[in-house]
Amino acid sequence: MQPFAKLDAIAAPLPLENVDTDKILAAQFLKTVHRAGLGKALFAALRQDPDFVLNRSPWDRAGILVAGANFGCGSSREHAPWALLDFGIRCVIAPGIADIFYNNCFKNGILPIRLPGEEVTTLMTLASDPATAPMVVDLKAQTVTAAGCAFHFDVDAKRKNDLLNGIDEIAETLKYTPDIDRHEAMAQSQRPWMRTAYS
Repeated sequence: MQPFAKLDAIAAPLPLENVDTDKILAAQFLKTVHRAGLGKALFAALRQDPDFVLNRSPWDRAGILVAGANFGCGSSREHAPWALLDFGIRCVIAPGIADIFYNNCFKNGILPIRLPGEEVTTLMTLASDPATAPMVVDLKAQTVTAAGCAFHFDVDAKRKNDLLNGIDEIAETLKYTPDIDRHEAMAQSQRPWMRTAYS
């Protein structure tokens, strides 16, 4: 997983509430287990409109998404954050982010930020203007800054550390490789028939 420390990027406004994971990435794109290429299908229905924000410059290069309340609700599909990440979005800011989607973001190197509604409204307004759409998300300082405005956000200490160091669940598990190897060796000596049955 790519580490996340400071993101200096264009923010795209998505002033819609209750955007579910099917709207983020529709069901017909779930047949793959590969993450690459899903960015083309991100918000596929909305992107049929040439005026949709992610179809227009500079937001077609967005690295931050400022969204409405209850973003990422609906099914638990992990393909939704995969599509955001493949598009280039590494941070989602909203007044409310659905819990499963919120957790899946951290697992995939995306920083989800929950901020009060009035602060999100300010960021949404700034993101809507190309001149003020550039924002900086500093995970170490836990701040979002744009056009002279700065907002503090909260984040779990372990999740913050994992993002800063690019540690996902696989990397976390691999830390215990010596213990796993010892267990496997012990299990093989005590129950050799199991290795035969499953090898």
